Amino acid sequence: MEQSIKSIAVLTSGGDSPGMNAAIRAVVRTGNYYGFKVFGVSRGYSGLIEDDMFPMDNRSVANIIQRGGTILKTARSKEFRTPEGRKIAYNNLKKRSIEALVIIGGDGSFTGADIFSTEYPDVICIGLPGTIDKDIAGTDFTIGFDTAVNTAVSAIDKIRDTADAHDRLFVVEVMGRDAGYIALHSGIATGAENILIPETKTDINEIIENMTEKEKRQKLVNLIVVAEGDDFGGANQVGKVIQESLPNADVRVCILGHIQRGGSPTCLDRLIASRMGYHAVESLMQGKKNVMVGIVNNKMSYIPLKQALKTKNKFDPQWLKIVKILAS
Repeated sequence: MEQSIKSIAVLTSGGDSPGMNAAIRAVVRTGNYYGFKVFGVSRGYSGLIEDDMFPMDNRSVANIIQRGGTILKTARSKEFRTPEGRKIAYNNLKKRSIEALVIIGGDGSFTGADIFSTEYPDVICIGLPGTIDKDIAGTDFTIGFDTAVNTAVSAIDKIRDTADAHDRLFVVEVMGRDAGYIALHSGIATGAENILIPETKTDINEIIENMTEKEKRQKLVNLIVVAEGDDFGGANQVGKVIQESLPNADVRVCILGHIQRGGSPTCLDRLIASRMGYHAVESLMQGKKNVMVGIVNNKMSYIPLKQALKTKNKFDPQWLKIVKILAS
């Protein structure tokens, strides 16, 4: 393989996700192995603008694969959304002769990378899907999703114990503003009777009807998992309406919040992140430009950043049929 690029930089952007450190480690060590000069960028695109970059060697990423969060920090940069901010970032990269950027983040991060690579085609951008929401097309996995789901499952299992002890109906809200995959997977895995997600319209009357019928059958323990972006307004609104409609029910609401973002990444997330980070550098060696590195059917996939942004991950309605049948 021919190598024309000599210097690369890696950054994490947008919301943090477990496994980002494993991806950073893989990029740095693979880059060093192939003789690249590797830089780390602090706080995402903000670090590019503020010129907060530093060389990284193998020891820079020692003992981080098991850590949640990101050692490079992350941020959302309003200034990078402007042509003036991107110009400053470009000048800072050129000052260090950095020719390629590896961006670990979600769709917002990829949008910035796509615009930047269009304006400055001499800087190659490679995207790694780092988001707990699993809402990016072109990959079966995103870095952090498996850990987030397992965190949600562990919490919901504990909540179910209390629900069972007190004959309560729990409405549990998980993360997922625009995508319901965390709710869907954790809900099925914990035996939820209803799962409410942004991809489908919520019929609250049908839910209340089902709850009423189960109340008559003296099924007193019920669990509803709600994605925060559900069109009905989230767990608090769902719980309020159910309590008003079923005054005899003991309804409680629990919002899991940011615990889903943190924690040590699962084995799967470490493997995915390591594999993607390695192939990000390999893709540069092969002359690929402005692509997202994904995994489809256990094989590496490379799709243009524009395509990853335009094509949302398709939701299979078959999942909701499974939920309905298993909860009966």
